[in-house]
Amino acid sequence: MKQSRAVIITGMSGAGRSQAANVMEDMGYFVVDNLPVEMIKFLIDQIGIPEGRRDRIAVVVDTRGGVTYEALDAALKSLLQRGVRTSVLFMDAEDAALERRFEETRRRHPMKEGTLAERIAAEREAFAEIRGLADVIIDTTELNVHELRDKVGEAFEAATPDRRMRVDVISFGFKRGTPRVVDVLFDVRFLPNPHWIAELRPLSGHDTPVRDHVLSADDAQDFISKTMDMLRFLLPRYEAEGKAYLTIGIGCTGGRHRSVALADELTRLLRAEGFDANVSHRDTPVEHG
Repeated sequence: MKQSRAVIITGMSGAGRSQAANVMEDMGYFVVDNLPVEMIKFLIDQIGIPEGRRDRIAVVVDTRGGVTYEALDAALKSLLQRGVRTSVLFMDAEDAALERRFEETRRRHPMKEGTLAERIAAEREAFAEIRGLADVIIDTTELNVHELRDKVGEAFEAATPDRRMRVDVISFGFKRGTPRVVDVLFDVRFLPNPHWIAELRPLSGHDTPVRDHVLSADDAQDFISKTMDMLRFLLPRYEAEGKAYLTIGIGCTGGRHRSVALADELTRLLRAEGFDANVSHRDTPVEHG
């Protein structure tokens, strides 16, 4: 018998909860929208999840139903006691993107008081603790509907027993802020900066001279060795807990030299050890390989 699986979809209004629910439905999940959290355990019993009459369900809980951290935490514990493998998917986006979407659609924000910006800020504060319960966080700020579909599909296909947890390694520059969605973060600004070498400045970590310069440093080799040791310890344990999707952030000052070279190298090593690792570069596009 397949293990019963429930996905609780929550997150910021306007961040794509409905689109995520549609993807889950297309993947064969029985989807229920706008359910009070307190009703989840009754729904699970009613439709026969523990007994195997249905094996997959997705439930959307959000501001409309008055979701709270305490209620969601209690529901998760209740599902665990019933033997239902449960994941929380949190949909997020930057405030400016959320504000633009509400203005374009002219839909009313579910928070009751204040300007649109104030309502978004109030909802974000209300969701601060709930976000910490998430197993998967998807930031839709820069995603179109097709990319969102791919993200949801990758996250929950990766959670099936015959596939490994997906590991995304992202390089970035601290001067443009930390990525909103990151589970494990490394700051590599302790390494010498190629920016101060005239012939390396216009290049990026994708280019061999920069890559060789960064990786040849003793501290860089120590960092790679110690980081891989830690990831060998962490990743199987995250995977065993049912985490489907893990994001590792590698940050330097501008996100062009050190972080790019190290993100590529760590991804190469993770792949060589059998992990489903992928790399992206927020602040420097991939130019080759």
